[in-house]
Amino acid sequence: MAPTDRRWAENERRWAEVGFAPVIVGGDAGAYGAARAFHEAYGISSVVLSKHQMWMIRHSRIIEHLEVENGTVMEHVRTGLAAPQISRLRDQGIRILLLGAIDSTVEAIIELKETHPEDLGDDVVVPYVDSVRFEAGTVKDNFTALAQRLGVDHPVTRVVDFSQDLGPQLPLDLSFPVWAKPADVTAWYWTEFEGKHKVHRVETAEDLEELFGKIHAAGYRASFVVQEEVPGDDQNMRVLTCYCDQDSVIRFASWGETVLEDHSPAALGNPSVILSGQNSTAVDQAQLLLAELGWVGYANFDLKYDPRDGKTKFFELNPRLGRSNYYITGAGNNPVEYYVRDWIRGELSGRGETSRVEDQAETVYTVLPRWLTARYVSDPARRRRLRKIMSSGGTRNPFFYAKDRDPRRLALLVAAQASTVRKFLRFYPPSRVTGE
Repeated sequence: MAPTDRRWAENERRWAEVGFAPVIVGGDAGAYGAARAFHEAYGISSVVLSKHQMWMIRHSRIIEHLEVENGTVMEHVRTGLAAPQISRLRDQGIRILLLGAIDSTVEAIIELKETHPEDLGDDVVVPYVDSVRFEAGTVKDNFTALAQRLGVDHPVTRVVDFSQDLGPQLPLDLSFPVWAKPADVTAWYWTEFEGKHKVHRVETAEDLEELFGKIHAAGYRASFVVQEEVPGDDQNMRVLTCYCDQDSVIRFASWGETVLEDHSPAALGNPSVILSGQNSTAVDQAQLLLAELGWVGYANFDLKYDPRDGKTKFFELNPRLGRSNYYITGAGNNPVEYYVRDWIRGELSGRGETSRVEDQAETVYTVLPRWLTARYVSDPARRRRLRKIMSSGGTRNPFFYAKDRDPRRLALLVAAQASTVRKFLRFYPPSRVTGE
């Protein structure tokens, strides 16, 4: 038996013991964070379906990779789920917990569930809302309207409809600078033009009109959300991850103060350093939104503290564990256990309980070396707090895992750390934060 066959056979044995196998669509950092969480909680590997493997996935000993053409396309997810390896698991009575690493792969999974339920049966578990709720919560203009209706704190926002003539919709009655972002992230995934970013910071009304001209010419016809900039840099950003049971009650919430985001064009806005904490007021507001939506599973919110009024503003909802989800596991609450307890074991929903876990250890999630992490903090007291946590063993880097030490992966990890340092020093040097 070849080594890979032996490893798969051992994985099958462990999946059979716990009664399920995690199958994650998407081969990025978020997929690795979830796979690590499953391995820490249950000692099992995860199956990852993707065409490409980012460096953190490649040669991982906690991941079995199966290639699919495009995990954002429902038919390709369907093909991956029908792979002989997965069919063999189902034939043995091992349930499949099917997860998406990004919004568009979650959307493809939901579409598969709704259009081909016969492919799933009772042994493929999809812990997501239906397409109507998905669109109501994740399409950004819908989310903004919902927050406004429920009185949830959010930035001043305008929506531009690219399916209509842009002329009458411009200029917008907003104070610049603004942030412009696509309401439909799946449509944006397929839109290509020079200078495209995940989100765009725009200084003037003229710049916004020029940007919109490029976007329209590229064929994007969904809406765009334009929000006034809330003052402050990355250190005012916040992240909130909530798990809703099948009665739409938040049973677990993890709050984080973002210290630093990625500033490279392709990954702009991804949290890179997070200080864990607690904010029950924000969780209460999230409960209003999620109950109104009838949400189930995870919701990941982007927020920002506004020093002008002392409120923390909700920006958007992501229908999944975030790319930086290891900030949750590292702080002592393994998020995938809620999937398993609710959807595999049946321990959470339908019991009339409303208990909510928010406590977590004070840790520093970071994808940077320790020597560079604290240099992005301008407030001296916060910097001392950060350094104290790190010096006492509270640093959590998702990619350094003692049980995932294939030498080939370690070589990739070292190279990736060096590349990450170069990227941050190029696009966002610490001097822009501290003036040092």
